[in-house]
Amino acid sequence: MIYKPFKEISLPALGMGVMRLSVQSDKEDQSNDRTKSVDMINCAMANGINFFDTAYSYGKDGESEKSLGELLAKYPRESYILSTKYIIYAGDGYQSIFEEQLKRLKTDYIDFYAIHSVTEDTYQRYIDNGCIEYFEEQQKIGRIKYFGFSSHADIETLTKLIDYRKWDFGLFQFNYYDWLYGIAKQEYNLFITRKIPIIVMEPARGGRLASLSQKADDLLKETRPDWSVVSWAFRWVKRFPGVQIVLSGMDKLEQINENSALFSDDSNDFNEENEKKLFEACETFRKEVSVLCTGCMYCLNDCPAEINIPKMIEIYNFNKTNRPWDLKKADKIESKGKPADCTECGICLTRCPQKIDIKSIIKELNVT
Repeated sequence: MIYKPFKEISLPALGMGVMRLSVQSDKEDQSNDRTKSVDMINCAMANGINFFDTAYSYGKDGESEKSLGELLAKYPRESYILSTKYIIYAGDGYQSIFEEQLKRLKTDYIDFYAIHSVTEDTYQRYIDNGCIEYFEEQQKIGRIKYFGFSSHADIETLTKLIDYRKWDFGLFQFNYYDWLYGIAKQEYNLFITRKIPIIVMEPARGGRLASLSQKADDLLKETRPDWSVVSWAFRWVKRFPGVQIVLSGMDKLEQINENSALFSDDSNDFNEENEKKLFEACETFRKEVSVLCTGCMYCLNDCPAEINIPKMIEIYNFNKTNRPWDLKKADKIESKGKPADCTECGICLTRCPQKIDIKSIIKELNVT
């Protein structure tokens, strides 16, 4: 594993995102989940991946933090690095939330702590509710080592956030798709100008760039048959000098082994011709797929109709790239609410980091 200096410590070039990690130790029928999670953590540690990123809101009832704390308990505390976050939607009780996070993670300090998913809608709430000052105090007494933020904000809001105080690090969505069609290039340049260490999230856009479309995948495979499609995304992002660490939400042992091998090789084998081919494939992909949902599930919070929106978007994309439309697939989705139940309240739009027009998609799926 490549390690990079960060202040007084070293960080692996690759970190593990554990949003969907689960041990479910209280359910006999979920024993396979526990075994899988144990194997995943052990494999990551064995491959030098000792940076684990989670958040208070990940998993039902904080399952991600609870599971991570349990799975890492057998390792010496100094052998791994914990990264977690506080989100404003959890309420203003950040003091009790922080204490709960320490208990969940079975630790008395957090290495990397961030205010979570700052957007133009939540920026001022983070500024006003007192949490930043509280976390600054926790850092002073050693219960937080490094304090930062994760952003899904527009450039104007991100600039205000970055300039609000001196941050130790920042997370933002950085991948080749958002470089071409989003604001990732502007974000990267802003971080570099302000000299803020970058922790990359969504390098494969929630796994959506792991396999593009058949035509786009073929372009990449013809160029480098020995590279997997997802490795193109990692190879592209790892060469940026401002990137401190790349987070990957790996959920298979093969992914850990493949990615750790890639991030253990410091040779620069991704050239300009590779980038041109990647951008060509990305353009082909974009023409074929309408909505790039990362499956973060933030939109599920407070949906009055309890619609499984990410799964509905999967069906929407399937229908857009496979003719004719097959709306019957939407009926088979495990979802309490159906497209017909949507009240168009707009809550999901305020939660979506990708700014997807969810109401229009659900409305289009509601065809009888």
